[in-house]
Amino acid sequence: MDSLPDGRPASWEQLESWAAPEADRIDGPANPQARLRLFGQEESAVRVTLYRDHHAWCPYCQKVWLWLEEHRIPYRVRKVTMVCYGEKEPWFLRLVPSGMLPALELDGRLITESDRILEALELAFGPLGRPLADPQVLALRQLERLLFRAWCQWLCVPGLGERGERQAAEAFDRLAATMAQALEAGPGHFFLDDLSSADVVFVPYVERMNASLAYYKGHLLRQRHGAIDRWFRALEERSTYLGSQSDFHTHAHDLPPQMGGCYANGSDIQRGLAARIDRGPWPIPMADGSDPETSQIEPADSAAVALARVLRHRRPLLDRYGQGEERFATALRAALTTLIERRPMAPPAGTAMELRTLAQRISVPRDMPLHAARRLREALEQTASLDPRDPDAVPLPTPLHHRRDQDPRPFLQGIL
Repeated sequence: MDSLPDGRPASWEQLESWAAPEADRIDGPANPQARLRLFGQEESAVRVTLYRDHHAWCPYCQKVWLWLEEHRIPYRVRKVTMVCYGEKEPWFLRLVPSGMLPALELDGRLITESDRILEALELAFGPLGRPLADPQVLALRQLERLLFRAWCQWLCVPGLGERGERQAAEAFDRLAATMAQALEAGPGHFFLDDLSSADVVFVPYVERMNASLAYYKGHLLRQRHGAIDRWFRALEERSTYLGSQSDFHTHAHDLPPQMGGCYANGSDIQRGLAARIDRGPWPIPMADGSDPETSQIEPADSAAVALARVLRHRRPLLDRYGQGEERFATALRAALTTLIERRPMAPPAGTAMELRTLAQRISVPRDMPLHAARRLREALEQTASLDPRDPDAVPLPTPLHHRRDQDPRPFLQGIL
């Protein structure tokens, strides 16, 4: 890597030379940018088209996505906007008038609702582990719904008060303990013999529980229940899961408009965790040295991956956050230089707010993997903190009732 004179950010050309190469989206590891997945087969083998959301925020889409990846079924992807961040595409409403996601086309037949989709896929391609109708799988599916309801009662009900908070927390924790006991009863770290549909059903919302309860309640699910932590660790050894895994920051801010509101308890622990999730630094340190978000070791190329993703969408990012001004373009080059060289660099005066706003809008896994997002957020914050005019400038607030600030349309030329 060529070194740069102190104080001068890299040119766009130099940054391009530092970026990670494009991953193989068709036959490589699972990734959210893929439009076609073949797993080494011919395109003629594709019988499935998955309709899922652009931002990888939909939990039911994640469930079907993970099932297809684990079963290695060739499929195409068509992406659709969720109402919480934009307008539904007319072509999709003609296909699915309800606008419901996910939807799936199998041998020309359209299916909606994630459970019905999994049942149809199982009938066509065989079960993933034990069948969905297996008595043990059915019992676990029912447990997942009970856990989901207890989570909603704690997270999404305003004004619980001290007693209500305690009761809701205890009700959730009892069911989380039941989940942990079910995992401990298995022969390994998954519910049954190996990863199966039972695990896939739990993944989307337990991932969101882990993130949202840390941010809004100061509750660390993985630290409280060792079997759930071991389950996550086993998932994080699989590239199939890592391709769809989000992070605390993304879920903390994408869930409120989807859930109708998420309410903080205001405890010292909660406020401290929320501040770290929003502003870093990462990882958030636990007493035992563990990382509450992930057990995965940071890949060596995480910064280069983050750089490549920003460069891919450079033009819409400059237009959206800097209104096309050269001043913000220079600030972004400074942050990206810091990202790679790990050398803090001051941006043009008055750009800290825009840099922090961009940092708050990075979405995992839509934009990049978890560790890459951490590196980019840190570089943007380091650069903003050196703004000679206003180093303490605050970012634009993240909307609570919608996320139209995340409208995907300006980015669709470079696949999200």
